[in-house]
This record gives sequence, C-alpha cells and structure tokens, in this order.
Amino acid sequence: MAKQQKLQAQMRSVLGRNAVKKIKATGLVPAVIYGANQETQPLSVNAREINNLLARAVSEHVLVDLEISGGDQVQNRLALIQEVQHHPLRRNILHVDFHAVREDEKIHAEIPVETLGEPAGVKNFGGILEHSLHSIEVECLPRDLPESISIDVSGLNVGDAIHVKDVILPQGVSAKAAPDLTVVRIAAPKVEIEPSAVPDAAGQPEVLKEKKEDPAAAKAPEKK
Repeated sequence: MAKQQKLQAQMRSVLGRNAVKKIKATGLVPAVIYGANQETQPLSVNAREINNLLARAVSEHVLVDLEISGGDQVQNRLALIQEVQHHPLRRNILHVDFHAVREDEKIHAEIPVETLGEPAGVKNFGGILEHSLHSIEVECLPRDLPESISIDVSGLNVGDAIHVKDVILPQGVSAKAAPDLTVVRIAAPKVEIEPSAVPDAAGQPEVLKEKKEDPAAAKAPEKK
C-alpha cells in the first residue's frame, strides 16, 4: 500500500505568465487541483518539498494529503499527483496537476512494475529478459494504492512469459490493462551465423585464380 505523503500548498488567486514568474522566483511551483466534484483551483507548492517528495517516490503517481492554506482557512484534501511537467533541458518542475479523490471512491493509476530474481533461462541458458510492460493500470480505493507491483521472474525459462492475468496484485487492487498483455518474457539467446564461402557447381568453395599471361605469346615477334 502506498504511504500517504503530506504536502503543504497555498491558494493562488493571481494568474498569468507574469504571476507565474513571480511565484517561481520565490521558490514556489504553480499547480492546480481538480476533480471530486469541485472547480479547478490554482495552487502553488514549495519547489524543494515537491522535489523531495518525488525523489523518494517510485513513480510520479503519488497519493498526497494536501494541506491547502488561503486567507484565514486551512483545508485538507486527499489527492493523486496526476501529472508533473518538467523543463525539457534543466528537468526542474514547471507545473503539477493534483487530482482530488475521495477515500470511499475507487481511482485509476499507472503503477510501475519491478522484477525480482534472476530468471533460470537467463542464468543457465543465456536467454534474454524482455521487459515489455513497465507499468500496469490498476483500480482501487486510495488506501489500497500500491507503490509498485513486484513479480518474481526467477522460475522463468527460455520461452516462458508472464502476462497481466498472471500478476498477483494486492488485496483490493484489480488490473485494468488487457489480461493477455505480456509483462515479461524470456527470449532465446541470439546466435550469430558466421559467413561462409559460396560453393561452386561441384559443391566446393570457388577459388578465384589470377589469370597468367602465356610466356610464348609474350615473346612472339611483332609482324610488320
């Protein structure tokens, strides 16, 4: 089950590009919260706090307990970090989307898949572990949301595979991805074929010989 993270946020009333530049200059990141039958509310969060929170998380889909302050009131909202926008070069956080959820309402989230153990087909026969599905969409109540999905691959031999329907999920969690999707498989080792000489009509490799000039023809006197 995912550990619920606490994060402070402030209501943001002034919008626009200039306003965003000003709050970024003070070490804040613009954000919004929406969903759960409420209007979209602009927010700002501390850049260091959101960076530290995501650095400890397995994925960016983190369940947070937002403590939103604005004016004289403070409200707590349970929310899922839905999207994080990064700068394409510096990779610093530009914007965060929070999806407000209810404790008694099921949510959908992409959960990362991690493998455990070394497959027998890789260890003993030189097979190749192909990780085809790195995350699985699941449905569950917020309190049941897992941080990651672990699958044991140590018993897999060459040709074996694990599909979505084979993955054992925590209680209260169900997969929304297609059951027959391959998560991991053990492929046969690649064999390199060495190039060989092309045989001639008799079945023997053709040997190209340099054509030598006839000595007699070379010494024949030139006719005038």
